[in-house]
Amino acid sequence: MTTLIAYDGSEDSQRAITVAARLLTAAPTCVVTVWEPLITQISSQPMSVATGDDAEVIDERMRADAERRAAEGAELARQAGLGDVTYRAAADPGTIWDALIAAADELDADVLVTGSRGLGGLKSLLLGSVSRNLLQHAARPVLVVPPQASAVIGSADRAGQS
Repeated sequence: MTTLIAYDGSEDSQRAITVAARLLTAAPTCVVTVWEPLITQISSQPMSVATGDDAEVIDERMRADAERRAAEGAELARQAGLGDVTYRAAADPGTIWDALIAAADELDADVLVTGSRGLGGLKSLLLGSVSRNLLQHAARPVLVVPPQASAVIGSADRAGQS
């Protein structure tokens, strides 16, 4: 079984790694961080202004930052007990969820794991939801780890020890 874990450095994505390590015995595991090329940012936010660096330099910095963040996530996955962990930075072709699905397809992942910021209602509608779109569009199982999961998992672990 192969697992893909979406990681952006947030507490939610860190929690997703922890829960995945407790629930899944997947090997190999690939931690993926999605980065957004400058042209994608400009097209989605036309009022933004570049800093004077050319787009290639900015994109390289953003890709390198995403690589570092993905490596950080891979190290957290190893520390959590997942074995055979790799990582990659994936360029966002238009939406983060699309990039994650493409990476999962390329890896032929059996499951895609992501954290959830727990936004509901209007906030989720306005801001979009990576986890919601993964659930709607992925052709494979998706494990969405909500913010409350660490308390639930921790309680279950303690109950099993008594």
